[in-house]
Amino acid sequence: MGGLCEGRVAIVTGAGRGIGREHALEFARQGARVVVNDIGVALDGSGGSGSPAEEVVEQIREIGSEGIVNGADVADWAQAEGLVRAAIEAFGGLDVIVNNAGIVRDRMFANVEESEYDAVVRVHLKGHFAVARHAAAYWRGESKDGRQRAARIINTSSGAGLAGSIGQSAYSAAKGAIASLTLVQAAELGRYGVTANAIAPSARTRMTEELFADRMAVPDQGFDVADPANIAPLVAWLGSAESEGVTGRVFELEGGMISVADGWQAGPKVEQDCRWDPELVGEAVRDLLAKAPPPQRVHGS
Repeated sequence: MGGLCEGRVAIVTGAGRGIGREHALEFARQGARVVVNDIGVALDGSGGSGSPAEEVVEQIREIGSEGIVNGADVADWAQAEGLVRAAIEAFGGLDVIVNNAGIVRDRMFANVEESEYDAVVRVHLKGHFAVARHAAAYWRGESKDGRQRAARIINTSSGAGLAGSIGQSAYSAAKGAIASLTLVQAAELGRYGVTANAIAPSARTRMTEELFADRMAVPDQGFDVADPANIAPLVAWLGSAESEGVTGRVFELEGGMISVADGWQAGPKVEQDCRWDPELVGEAVRDLLAKAPPPQRVHGS
């Protein structure tokens, strides 16, 4: 059928609804065969149904491409390995991992329960880690056997991960860790032909439509800035062979806007050749802060 990703095989996690669904459909439009991973849970991770993923696969087939449903729990080590294996067995290989699955358990920091923190970090951070880890083992093996692939990891961070978000301490922590994980993947896996990038998207999803109701409302007319379909074109390009050399980057996306996020970097410094006297530290720190840019404002503050 032709397209930017013709002949490529992609796994998209959390692809039954929202942004993940649009990723899966765009990859199909661009000629990729797609593994639609989703366990159909509620926003807080409870329940489970395969029907959303089945509907996406049906749409992929209507587009003229191939897709299969996969209900693996991405944060379960063995199931994540099975997800990667399912793609290879169904389509003869694997080229792209789009880590998108996630849940939220929003609560002010002083009220967060241990179980809520563990659940959010498990799905987001371990779910990103486990799937990509098993894919990386496959790609490393392919490279060592002389079949190096133009492999791609595309992770999903968030503005909450880059700047923090009131009432979302667990989510923000996990999304910030995902951005750092992306940098390590890019540095370590490049020798095997793998690039790793992350996106921090802003769009209408189950996670945002209540928290940011005004911003996420569907307009009566004109460009729908919050449409989750707006996020997919960059992701499809990042998943293509054409994105070679683009790695270790975090892109912020909203509507028709694409921005490269500038992460932690060394800033102004003061140095002396002896141990600091605690009474002198305050003046030095204040001088440094006067030279440094102000911190980015936390969402919701």
